[in-house]
Amino acid sequence: MAKKKAQPNLSVEEKLRYLYQLQLVDSELDEIEVLKGELPIEVNDLKDEITGLETRAQRLQDDITEQEKKVNGYQAQIQESNALIERYDRQLTEVKNNREYESLTREIELQRLEIQLSEKRIRETQAIIEQKREMLNNTNERTSGKNEDLERKEVELAKIIEKTEKNEAKLRRKSDRQRKKLTDRLLFAYDRIRNNYRNGLAVVTVERESCGGCFNKIPPQLQLEIGQRKQVIACEHCGRVLVDEMILTEPTPEKEPAKA
Repeated sequence: MAKKKAQPNLSVEEKLRYLYQLQLVDSELDEIEVLKGELPIEVNDLKDEITGLETRAQRLQDDITEQEKKVNGYQAQIQESNALIERYDRQLTEVKNNREYESLTREIELQRLEIQLSEKRIRETQAIIEQKREMLNNTNERTSGKNEDLERKEVELAKIIEKTEKNEAKLRRKSDRQRKKLTDRLLFAYDRIRNNYRNGLAVVTVERESCGGCFNKIPPQLQLEIGQRKQVIACEHCGRVLVDEMILTEPTPEKEPAKA
């Protein structure tokens, strides 16, 4: 059975400081993701699209191969019919009565009809082959273009990653260290709020008497309570945790831990 992680015993002010410090680190990580922009999504979408095009190209090539087998079969049928006609023509010189002559003549005519039918099927099948080859060429051209786009975007993304990966790794380690200072309950609430907003802001300062997240006015009494740091206070409009601007600059006073 896994050992349960010991939960930090923090004062309210410590909770607010650590939460805000975590927010600052995570905001820096968010900025790196913004720098990458839509490139990771675009790269994955291009890879999926290329895979789909390659699958389509393979299916078209398989269809062409199958149609070519049909053409070979029709051509073999023509050769067989021609061989039969030659044999029947030789037999005509040896017939002994009209019934044999008419029977051989009918067989020759049937084989000629069979040749005409096979030639028609060859023309139809070759038309299908040409159509599928054109589709295959278009698909291959699209695939080539998508591969060029993918290569360009991968290079662009690689440059950004190379530029930011060391700082990103450092920030992620820092974020992990900050998380270890906080209780599971606080982290759950923090992550839930972050996921609710595209800018990822869960903890914000009061700026110009307003919430730094939604910019709604904060009543003077509530501002005073926020500055006292005796309880975790959330914005009544957006639900973000509110802290005063001086929380990271002022030393933590010695006092009894208060309840959140």
